[in-house]
Amino acid sequence: MEQPRPAGESEELTDSEESVYSGLEDSGSDSTSAEEEEEEEEEWGPEEGPGGRSPPRTHAKGAARKSKTLEDDSSLEENKGLLAQNEYEEDSSDEEDIRNTVGNIPMEWYQDFPHIGYNLEGKKIYKPIRNKDELDMFLEKMENPDYWRTVQDKMTGADIKLTDEQVDLVHRLQRGQFGDVHFNPYEPAVDFFTHEVMIHPVTNRPEDKRSFIPSLIEKEKVSKLVHAIKMGWIKPRKPKDDTPTYYDLWAHEDPNSILGRHKMHVPAPKMKLPGHEESYNPPPEYLLSEEEKLAWEQQEPAERKLNFVPQQYQCLRAVPAYSRFIHERFERCLDLYLCPRQRKMRVNVDPEDLIPKLPKPWDLQPFPTTQALVYRGHTSLVRCLSISPSGQWLVSGSDDCTVRFWEVCTARCMKTLPVGGVVKSVAWNPNPTICLVAICVEQSVLLVNPCLGDKLLYGATDQLLESYVAPEEERVQPVQWAMATVEEHSKGIRLVVRHSKAVKQVTWHGKGDYFASVVSDNSNMQVLIHQTSKRWSQNPFRKSKGLVQCVLFHPIRPYFFVATQRYVRVYNLLKQELTKKLMTNCKWVSSMAIHPGGDNIICGSYDSKLAWFDLDLSTRPYQLLRHHKKALRSVAFHKHYPLFASGSDDGTVIVCHGMVYNDLLQNPLLVPVKVLKGHVLTLDLGVLDVLFHPTQPWVFSSGADGTVRLYT
Repeated sequence: MEQPRPAGESEELTDSEESVYSGLEDSGSDSTSAEEEEEEEEEWGPEEGPGGRSPPRTHAKGAARKSKTLEDDSSLEENKGLLAQNEYEEDSSDEEDIRNTVGNIPMEWYQDFPHIGYNLEGKKIYKPIRNKDELDMFLEKMENPDYWRTVQDKMTGADIKLTDEQVDLVHRLQRGQFGDVHFNPYEPAVDFFTHEVMIHPVTNRPEDKRSFIPSLIEKEKVSKLVHAIKMGWIKPRKPKDDTPTYYDLWAHEDPNSILGRHKMHVPAPKMKLPGHEESYNPPPEYLLSEEEKLAWEQQEPAERKLNFVPQQYQCLRAVPAYSRFIHERFERCLDLYLCPRQRKMRVNVDPEDLIPKLPKPWDLQPFPTTQALVYRGHTSLVRCLSISPSGQWLVSGSDDCTVRFWEVCTARCMKTLPVGGVVKSVAWNPNPTICLVAICVEQSVLLVNPCLGDKLLYGATDQLLESYVAPEEERVQPVQWAMATVEEHSKGIRLVVRHSKAVKQVTWHGKGDYFASVVSDNSNMQVLIHQTSKRWSQNPFRKSKGLVQCVLFHPIRPYFFVATQRYVRVYNLLKQELTKKLMTNCKWVSSMAIHPGGDNIICGSYDSKLAWFDLDLSTRPYQLLRHHKKALRSVAFHKHYPLFASGSDDGTVIVCHGMVYNDLLQNPLLVPVKVLKGHVLTLDLGVLDVLFHPTQPWVFSSGADGTVRLYT
């Protein structure tokens, strides 16, 4: 029975009602489950809805929409009145259906939380308590007739039972059909442009001129193609040859050609043929005596010459079965299939080709080859040498407590200076305008003016030292600067720098004002830097990094090299920081020299190695040279020629050609060119110091035999 409509409403269905009855509703995509209805009941309470009265439950959304189809006209007529009455009450937007408001995100993000999202009021939607084990799942599968149509809603975690329409929709989609039941893909097409000629044309534009005149562009293209075919640039496709090819399987192969699979085949080695000892009636010399049998039994099976004992039988009939027959056959089978046999392809390489192509020594001249002069006078081993910047004078320090000054060209001793102690190191100031030599004697560094050569030069040096004005405030220094006494002054000593411990090395900076000294000590006072003009000394390092062997100033840049037993550290004096740490790969560094260009250094060591470092290349040696048999005592670079030398306890000086190229991509060329001999070994010591002449390709060496030798 139809309910009366409220006044003012039209007889036709409103839009919203039509939307309820559209064919899409039949797919069940918007239907809600019974669980949702229960939740709504819980929200509004059992009796009243939001307006204080109970909402009509006569047609829940899912139920109402389930049964409605466009064909079902009778039910449509019955429910028209009801729908008109509750039009807005039943209308539900998509937003109200979405109860979980987290949006389109992966729900795995919530798997570690007790809730699964938030509802419209912002309250947490808690996951249903699911503690079903495998058995519960199986029982439910067996007992629940709707198990196959129950799915879990990932957004709410609740189990939803699919309606018939939804199941039908899934089946249709699986079969590749359209989701809507009422969509007909085979509707008759509307023929917009008919084949019949109409009175009024669709368009009345006159025809183009180009539709009946040959195209010039096409003509040009065709003429180009014709020309290309004439010239032979475009060739016609070759017709495929369909004649079958036959191979003669039994034709004789070339006997010299080896098939790939047979190339690597190595036949198994044949077994040794039986000898006389394996005969059933061997000659008596092959039979073992009792002692030999006993010795054979005591031997390891692998050590025995024979793996059986020869025996003698009267006739072949008396020979028993061989007890080790099956064992030996089995061993042979194992040998055949388990032993890997492989043909080794030998590479024929000429050993001469593996040696790097080095230039011949006579192409690398000039370099010192012969002993020219011997400077005799010292009575004990000569530890150290130094030469004046002009190359005219040579100074040597010895264990006989004297320092001798020599004229280089004549080997004449110009002056002998007794210093009252073993001389560990001497260094001539590299500045050509200053005539000053630093000498290490026990705990002092003596600054000596040898008064040789130009009077103006050594007079100016004395004036420079005397012009020093002491500061008003006394500064605390790690050493003590003292003026020489009258007696010392007459010998040539001008200043004495007294240290707390024995000094073992002294070296000058290239400008000639600063010098550095190394003290035999384990503290941070091992290395000290002194300024002659201000008579001021300082300790550059806060803490000791090991036992310092020697130090050097960089010839151009403000770098300072400190060699400890195993490492060479490079410090930047301006920034006061460590810039590089070179690994020498030696056990104990003895000496160090720097190339005049400043990018390469060499280190000699007591384990008879010489390490060449390219500072731009790596912190490890570019090359390790092992030419000497014994410990290296000293190494040196030439200032102008590409030469370096090393002196060793084996009594030899080895001169090498060391060419450093301006092209950074080309590595230095190191070639040993000459071994210089002449020093006599004394107390197992040979050459103690080597030094190049500043301008000529000459090398000086001092030895434990008390001589200094010049090789030219």
